[in-house]
Amino acid sequence: MFKITFLGTSGSAPTKERGLSSVALEHEGEVMLFDCGEGTQRQMQLFGVNISKVRHIFITHSHADHVLGIAGLLRTMSLYHRTNALTIYFPEGYSSAIESLIKFDNAIIGFDIKLKGIKSGTVLEGKDYNVKAFKLNHSVKCYGYAFSEKDKIKFIKEKCNRLGIKGKMFQEISKKGHITIKGERIGILDITKKEPGKKFVYATDTRPLASTVKAAHNADVLVHETTYGDDLSKFAKERKHSTSAEAAQIAKKASAKLLVLYHFSTRYKDTGNLLKEAKTVFKETVASYDGMKIIVK
Repeated sequence: MFKITFLGTSGSAPTKERGLSSVALEHEGEVMLFDCGEGTQRQMQLFGVNISKVRHIFITHSHADHVLGIAGLLRTMSLYHRTNALTIYFPEGYSSAIESLIKFDNAIIGFDIKLKGIKSGTVLEGKDYNVKAFKLNHSVKCYGYAFSEKDKIKFIKEKCNRLGIKGKMFQEISKKGHITIKGERIGILDITKKEPGKKFVYATDTRPLASTVKAAHNADVLVHETTYGDDLSKFAKERKHSTSAEAAQIAKKASAKLLVLYHFSTRYKDTGNLLKEAKTVFKETVASYDGMKIIVK
């Protein structure tokens, strides 16, 4: 299970209602940030995301509306006497941009910061999850991220009860792969089933791509940028962004369970029309707003 909180949902500039790009994912007591636009730390306080629990920050690209919040966030972490290490992931070749945000006011950072330039593929391997990066198509080098829980093996309660498996017998069969009951050998595959892990995919800023479809295959939640409506598809192509209908096409091709529209142009005070356009293509669509939370379980 994990929880997603939308901290900022505006593109390029903030509005009265929307902060700049950042999404928090809380999993097993840790927080991962996907992008860290200006004001992210205040949004975290407003929407109940614990700053001290951030362990990883995944940056899609170097544009200011996706990274400026790093400077303030790191300073606050130091003021809170943080000691845990923090890893910041970003497209390979842009380390100087991230370093400048860390050092810009000569603040004393009292914890270890690891900078990791990334390419496509696995960028983080956790105990029961992984995070993979995939290429996007924007005006600068840009990557999306897919967070996936690993598949789990669960015991089938009814079968275990019928066979009389209980207590330490579960440990035995888990360790050995089998157990003998009344002379009958019971294999672990006979009494378990595989439960696919849940998946969250974050894709912004980008034109619609096959790489996103592949990364988002069967995703439980696909967050895809929707900077423009169909009436401004020309702008979307010129500026390397996506329209609401294009985002919906990606979700449909990927067989995603839920599409979340995200990264709206400041011209849209109301996202109703964008949502309507997307839902004509992919019904399981919602429009994000600052403070929106989704629990995946």
